[in-house]
Amino acid sequence: MAYELITIPCLSDNYAYLLRCGTTGEVAVIDVPEARPILAALESRGWTPTQVWLTHHHYDHVDGLPDLLAAYPAQVVGAQADAHRLPPLDLAVAEGDTVTLGNLTAEVIDVSGHTIGHIAFHVPAAKCAFTADSLMALGCGRLFEGTPAQMWDSMQKMLKWPDDTTICSGHEYTASNAKFALTVDPGNAALISRASEITAARAKGEPTVPSQLSTERATNPFLRPADPGIRATLGMPTASDADVFAEIRKRKDNF
Repeated sequence: MAYELITIPCLSDNYAYLLRCGTTGEVAVIDVPEARPILAALESRGWTPTQVWLTHHHYDHVDGLPDLLAAYPAQVVGAQADAHRLPPLDLAVAEGDTVTLGNLTAEVIDVSGHTIGHIAFHVPAAKCAFTADSLMALGCGRLFEGTPAQMWDSMQKMLKWPDDTTICSGHEYTASNAKFALTVDPGNAALISRASEITAARAKGEPTVPSQLSTERATNPFLRPADPGIRATLGMPTASDADVFAEIRKRKDNF
């Protein structure tokens, strides 16, 4: 295999990820909400991480880092713009930079909105992207620091990725996101079907993350402000995409 991708549930509803280059065996850990389940996943596979990629500074994405580094002194990669709030970085990166993991190359994208300085890592050869709390399954992160316009700009960057990109987001929020999405996009047959599948999966304790970008394009309202049905529901037929996005985010905040 050219790569292996492992999803690791952490805390109450977080996810961390392992990405392994199938050629060299090098491993990256993406976000560290807590160390214990990540260490267990590494040890069960006999993997040794060489890098840790951090998407943003929030505690539920970095708090497990000291314990992970105590076991495996890996290189820590994070956003230069967020370095003053992140744990100490070995490599500070910005949009346009790349990170090499064996034969895999990750493209760094600034996806500010949820926080200023939030980054995503897009790995074309592995057909995956680590988006944490920017683009999420059927949602996007709450705007703690950025503006709706900033987040919509970030969404448009991620919409440029290929449809078969696996979106590795940071939380198991999909069921609640689906309930909200149906309030702004009630006539979307693909969304109705997906919501039903999510309900069934969660009833069995199965994760709904990661997801495919093609699925997000078809069902995630935060990627669909141009959709006539959503615009009709919101009463915003002639508004800009950015303004429609802002209204969707406002409604989600109050949902």
